[in-house]
Order: sequence, then C-alpha cells, then structure tokens
Amino acid sequence: MKPTLQAQADASDLLDQHETAAPPKAAAPDAAKRALDRKIAWRIVPLAVLGYVIAQIDRGNVAFAKLQFMGDLSFSEAVYGLGAGLFFAGYFLFEVPSNLLLARIGARLTFTRIMVLWGALSVGMAFITTPTQFYVMRFLLGAAEAGFFPGIILYFSFWLPPEIRGRATSLFAMGASIAGVVGSPLSAWLMSLNGLHELRGWQLIFMYEGIPAILLGIFCYFYVTDKPDDARWLTADEKRLLRERLSTEAAPHAGKQGSLAQAFRDPKVYLLALAYLSILAGTQAVSLWTPTLLKHLGLGITTIGGLAAIPPAAAIVAVLLIGRSSDRRQERRWHFALSMFAAGLSLFLLPLASTSVAGTLALMAIVSGGAWAALAVFWTIPPAYLAPQAKAGGIGFISSAGAIGGLVSPIIVGWSSNMTGSLFGGLAVIGVMLGLSALALLVSVRGRVHGAAR
Repeated sequence: MKPTLQAQADASDLLDQHETAAPPKAAAPDAAKRALDRKIAWRIVPLAVLGYVIAQIDRGNVAFAKLQFMGDLSFSEAVYGLGAGLFFAGYFLFEVPSNLLLARIGARLTFTRIMVLWGALSVGMAFITTPTQFYVMRFLLGAAEAGFFPGIILYFSFWLPPEIRGRATSLFAMGASIAGVVGSPLSAWLMSLNGLHELRGWQLIFMYEGIPAILLGIFCYFYVTDKPDDARWLTADEKRLLRERLSTEAAPHAGKQGSLAQAFRDPKVYLLALAYLSILAGTQAVSLWTPTLLKHLGLGITTIGGLAAIPPAAAIVAVLLIGRSSDRRQERRWHFALSMFAAGLSLFLLPLASTSVAGTLALMAIVSGGAWAALAVFWTIPPAYLAPQAKAGGIGFISSAGAIGGLVSPIIVGWSSNMTGSLFGGLAVIGVMLGLSALALLVSVRGRVHGAAR
C-alpha cells in the first residue's frame, strides 16, 4: 500500500508544478484553485490508482501463472499467446458500451459493476483445465474490465481542469507500474505456497489476487460521487468555481453539435486509436514476456519475481518525470513521440542482450518507462480534442480500438516463438509499431488543442 500512499501525496500536490508570477490581487483566487484541486485530487485520484493497480495485477498475473500451468495443462506458447490476447478482444467489444453506460448511469454503479465482475472472473481462472476454458475466461475477464480505464479518463474530465489533468492521468497510469512492482513478488510468493488448500501455486495466484477487486468494487458503491454537483463534500462556492474552470474546456466547442457520429467522422480519431493500439502492444510486451525472457536466462521463480519488478519501477519514475514535464510545458506531442521512440528502439535491440540478465532488464526498463509515460501523456489529448458531447463515445472508441494492440501483441510474439523458437522477432515487430505510431501522432495532431497538444 505504500506506493499508493505516495500516489496520494503526489495527488495532493497536483498544482505545485504550476509556478506563477501572479500579481497580489490574484493570490486569493489562485489559492482557492489550488485548495480545490488538492481537495478533489485527494478524493478521486488515489482510488483510481488503487483500482488500476488491482486491475493490472489481475490482467497480468497470467504471465507468472504460465510458468507453472503451461506444464500442468500442457499448453503451448501459441495457446498462451492467444489466450493472453483474447483478454483484449473482450475489451474491444465492450469498452464503448461501458463508457456510454457510465455517462448514463454514473461512475459509482459502473465502477462497482466492473470491479466485482472482474474480481470474480479472476478467481474463476484458478479452475481452468483446457485451452477453450482459458480462452473463454480471458475473453470474459477483458469484457468485465472493459470500461475501467476509459471510464476513469472520462471521470477525470468531469472533475479536473485541463491544466492539471496530465499530472492526474500520469498518477493514474502509474498504477500499472506499481502493480508490476508489487504484483511480481506477490505472484512469485503465492506460487511458492504450492499445495495450500490442496491447490497449485498458479491457482493460488488467481484466487488471492482476484478477491481485492471484489472488495474495492463494493467500497466504490458507497464512496464514489458521480459528478461535482452531487458532491456533499464540496461547498457551493467550490462547485461554482469548478464549473467555471471546466467550462473553459467546453467553450471552444460552443455552437457545435457534438456526438459519437461526429467523433467517427474525424480521421484524427482513427489515428489516435492506432497510436493507442501501439502503446498497449508495448506495455503488454513488458508485462507478458519479461518473466519468460528471464526464465530463458536460467533464473528461478523467486529471482524472477524480484527482478521482474525492475521494469515497472523504472516506469514509475518515467511516468512522474515525463508527466510533470509535459504539464509544465503544456506540450504533449513530442513527450509522447520521444517516449515511444525510446521504447521501440529498446525492443528492437533486445537480441543484443539475449545472454545478459542486466542488459535484458535495462532494455525492458526503457520499454516499460517509455510505453507507460507515452500512455499517460497520450490520454491528455483525446479529452481535450473531442467535443464534450462526444467524449464518452469517442474516448471509449479510441480505447477499445486501441485495445486491439493488447490482442495483437501476445499473438505476434507467441506465433514468432512457435515459428522461430525465439521471442525476439515478434518483439522487434512491436518495436517498429511503436516508432511508426510516434510518427503518426506527430503528423496528425498539430497546434495547441485546449492545452493538450503542441
């Protein structure tokens, strides 16, 4: 829980990066803004981070469980790659409906539904015995979790003004890195309890790591507030101030009739979806294959559990530094592109470190840091780019279309392993995808988009 408490501390400091030289008469309004943002950040950001930590542990623990269930269940690398990827098939199909439902019924009911369902399905993963069951459960897990990430992005747009949303999104995205730091040693430890309750270690991983999602979902039902006007913990003056600040984002769209159809008619929305597709391909390359790369170097489960925490730890640092820099400069495109170039090049260079533990970890740390920092920066662009009425559907579409990257990534690497006996060819293909997506965003998004891109 310490990393999450750190996230709380960072969240409470959301505005410290905005150093201004305001005249004395503006001091009081600026102080009121800082106090309001700090109050909101403490209320919503830590819970979002904690939820994402649990989500990432539950979607990524299959990478550790595979080290044991592959032998127990006689699964091939191709079976694992397809099953791991089918998670994102469920994601793809249900993200837009989930986000549209959130806009209709509210965040409280939506997040409760998502967390309870994905926790229950994670526990159910402990009882798979065949490839078909593996495929079905991974698909359902993705369908259940669909909407959480884009839902949080949409939820932030209800509460956080654009000038601080990048830092909040960075803190939220950092939850995935925290999950890697916490989840890898936790999964390795649970696997070491092999035989507890007469279950195999990989079964214990799925059971005990699924329960927290159920509990957090129940907590959300009583804790989450849908929109600022419903918040009993905000004063009337605070609600008024927040409405004024959020209205500046909607002003450029005044007179435009925003809709989901409007978002679909914009070619840049599809380029944004392709960029997000590549980001997810990169993050999945780290979470799903780092334990396997380390195992091929002859390391044991406990050692792998400790070393696999290094890339996500590097990502925490990268997300914080790059997110802070992006917010201070109010520049998104080049922060995104350079992060993606670094991650893509590192994946391409992995064969050079094929016999080195230190080299492999260093390159995977750059991949992890670059991909997750790019993700945090990326998600400041669509909420500011889309018209307010098109946000729910547009964000959901970009996220769900981008989730194809999570489906394609493990399939490419698994197929490459079966065909060539090596993971490196498939990982190099993903590296090229990252570089091309960086170029695509640089070309497609130009100019300042309400403080989101430049």
